[in-house]
Amino acid sequence: MKEKVLNIFKRNGNKKLDPIEIVKYLSKDYDVKDIKEVMDVICELVSDGSIVSCKKGMFKLTGDEYVKGKVERVSSGNGYLLQSDGDIYIDKKNMNTALTGDLCLCEIFKRFGSTEAKVKKVLDRNLPLGEIVEDSGIVYVKPLKEYPYELELLYNKEFSLVDGEIVKLKCVEENNKVLKVKVIKKIGHKNSPDIDTLKIMAELDVPAGFSEGTMNEVKTLPTEVLESDYKGRTDISNEMIFTIDGKDTKDIDDAVGLKMLDNGNYLLNVSIADVTNYVKWNSSIFNDAYNKGNSTYMADKVEPMLPIELSNGICSLNAGEDRYTLSCSMEITPKAKIVSSDIYKGVICVTERMCYTDVQKILDRSDETVLKRYEKYISYFDLMAELANILKAKRKENGYLNLEIPESKIILDENGVAIDVKKYETYFANEIIEQFMLIANETVAEKFYWLQAPFIYRNHEAPDVDKVKELNKSLYNFGYKIKISKEEIIYPNEFAKILEDVKGKDEEKVVSNIILRTLRVAKYEAENKGHFGIASKYYCHFTSPIRRYPDLFIHRIISKYLDNDYLVNDFWIKKYEKRAEKRAENCSERERVATKVEREAEDIKKAEFMESKIGEEYEGIVSSVTNFGIFVELDNTVEGLIRYEKLGDEYFIYNEEKRQAIGEHTGKVYQIGDKVKIRVANASKLMRQIDFEICEEKAE
Repeated sequence: MKEKVLNIFKRNGNKKLDPIEIVKYLSKDYDVKDIKEVMDVICELVSDGSIVSCKKGMFKLTGDEYVKGKVERVSSGNGYLLQSDGDIYIDKKNMNTALTGDLCLCEIFKRFGSTEAKVKKVLDRNLPLGEIVEDSGIVYVKPLKEYPYELELLYNKEFSLVDGEIVKLKCVEENNKVLKVKVIKKIGHKNSPDIDTLKIMAELDVPAGFSEGTMNEVKTLPTEVLESDYKGRTDISNEMIFTIDGKDTKDIDDAVGLKMLDNGNYLLNVSIADVTNYVKWNSSIFNDAYNKGNSTYMADKVEPMLPIELSNGICSLNAGEDRYTLSCSMEITPKAKIVSSDIYKGVICVTERMCYTDVQKILDRSDETVLKRYEKYISYFDLMAELANILKAKRKENGYLNLEIPESKIILDENGVAIDVKKYETYFANEIIEQFMLIANETVAEKFYWLQAPFIYRNHEAPDVDKVKELNKSLYNFGYKIKISKEEIIYPNEFAKILEDVKGKDEEKVVSNIILRTLRVAKYEAENKGHFGIASKYYCHFTSPIRRYPDLFIHRIISKYLDNDYLVNDFWIKKYEKRAEKRAENCSERERVATKVEREAEDIKKAEFMESKIGEEYEGIVSSVTNFGIFVELDNTVEGLIRYEKLGDEYFIYNEEKRQAIGEHTGKVYQIGDKVKIRVANASKLMRQIDFEICEEKAE
C-alpha cells in the first residue's frame, strides 16, 4: 500500500492532494476503513520525509526545495544542515526542536542573497547512549550525557537487559518532552575494558564486525593463490620488490620495486594487492566494505574494512609468497618527469618485508647488525632514497604542502589503560613510500581521467578566501602572511613558503596546525577537481584497497578496463558513473565519521593518561586563543585548556583581530606560539577534557 500511495504522489508531481483524492485513485468503491488505511500510510510517508504536509489538510511530494540531512546545533542555538558540498546555515528560530545529530527534513530558501535552511520535521532522533539501571525490580534507562528529553523505556522481548549494560536506543514515539524509546543494540557492560571505544563507535554509527553473509563467503576463499587465476597476468615474481611498513603492520597492501635504466631514467614499480580478485561486485564482503567505507584505527582497537582472512591473509603481500596485484610501472627522468607508464594485473613475490626503522638505519649507515643483514640491498635502498628526493624536490617546486603534523602514539598496559603518550616518530624511509604512493595515485588518476572512465577522485579544493584572511590574523603574530591575488586566487606555493620558513622553529607545530585548520577537507568525488595540498591536477586513492573503499571501487573499474583491453561499452560506463557519484559521497561521509571516532578515542586515552598527572608541571606552547581561554599543547601532543579565570587575578580581554588575550591592567599578552609553564588542574576521561592552569610567568 505504501508504495502505491507514493507512486500516486510521484505521478502528480508538485500537485497537492488530500487523502480522499488518494483513496479515489486507489478505488472507486471506498469506505471509512479505506480512508483510515490511507491516512495511516500518509502519516508514515510524512514521518520518513517522502511527502510533506501543506495547509488545509493537503499533502505533496517532497520537492527540490526540501533536503534530508543531519543537523548540528551550536551553543548559540543556531545550527547547520550538514551537506557533503557545504553545510547550510539554520537560524535558531528555524531549528524547531532539532538537536545535534538528528536526521531532519529541511526546507531550503534564500534570505538576503544567502542560502538557509528551516527544519520542517525531525525524522529520526539522535539519542544518546543509555545505561540500563535496575532498581527494586524496576528497569529504566539513564542517558549517558545530558539530554533535554525524558526517556521512557519500552519493553523489548528481543533483548534481555542487565544492570550496568550500555545500549543504543531508538525513538518510537514523541510526546512533548517525553520520548518513548526501545533498545536496538547492546554495546557492552560499563565495566568492560574496551567500553569507551565501543561507545564512540556506537554513537557515531560505525558498523562493527561483519554480516553473516560475509563470514560465509570468507569460508569459500582460497588461502593461497590459484594457478587458474594467473591467466592474463604479468608474472614479475622473480623481480626484486619490497614492502616497507611499520613493525606492527599486518595488512600489507603495497610493494615497491625500482631499477635504473640504461638511459639514466628510473623505472618505478608500485604493486598493490588485487583485492577485487577475491571480492566480487555485490558480494556480501563488498557491500560490508561499502557500509564501513574504511578501516577505523583507535588506540586499543581496529575495526577493519575487510575480514582478517583477506586483509592479513590472501590479500596481504607477505614476503616469499606469490600474490596477485594491480601494478603501476612508471619511467621517471632525473627531473621527475614521467615519460611512460603502464598499469597491469601482476603476480609478485615480495623479496623482503622491511620496516621503516631498518630502512632508515640502512640509509644512515647507523646499525652494523642491520647493515650486515641487508648488505646486498643497501645500494637498492640508496637508489630509492635518490628517487624519493627527486620527486619531493619537484613537489616542493610545484607548491606541495608538506604539513608535518606529529601524530600521537598512545602506549597502553595489558588492561588497555593509557600509561604514556608520545609523538609518533617518522623517518625519511616513511617519505620514500609516501612519494612513491603519491606518484602512483597521480598516474592512475590522470590515465583514467583521459579515458573518461567512471571513477572516484580524491579532490582538495583551494581554501576559502575569507578563511585565509582569518588565518592571516593568526600568522600576524609570527610575521607571516598569505598573499591573495587581486582576482582572489590562492596558490599552494604561498602556504608552502611559510611551511618551509617555519621549519625547525619553535612555532613550527603551531603554524602547521593553524594552516591545516584553514584548508578545506579533502573529499571523494566522481568529477576530477585536482588536489590543492599536493599541488596536483589529477589525484585518486589507488594504493590501499584493503583499508579504503574508494581504492577498492576504482580497482573494480581498472580491472574492467584491463580485462577488456580498454574497450568498455557505453551502457556499463553510464551505470558505473551513477554508482561512482553515490559511492564517492558515502566514502566522504564514512571518512568523516572514522576521523571523528579516531580523534575522540584519542582524546579519551589522552585524558585517561593525564588523570594520573594532576598537579604535575610541564612546558607547553599556546596553540590557540579563544574568547573563553587559551589552549596549550605539550611536547607529547596532549592539549589542554586554560580558562581565563585560571590566569590569575588579571582580567583578560580577547582580541579577535590579533588572536591575543590581553590583560586589562598589566597589558600582559598571550598569543599563539608563546611558551608557557603549566600545571595539570584537571583531567576527565568521561568528559574527554583536560584543564591546565598557569603556574608561572611565560617561559622564555
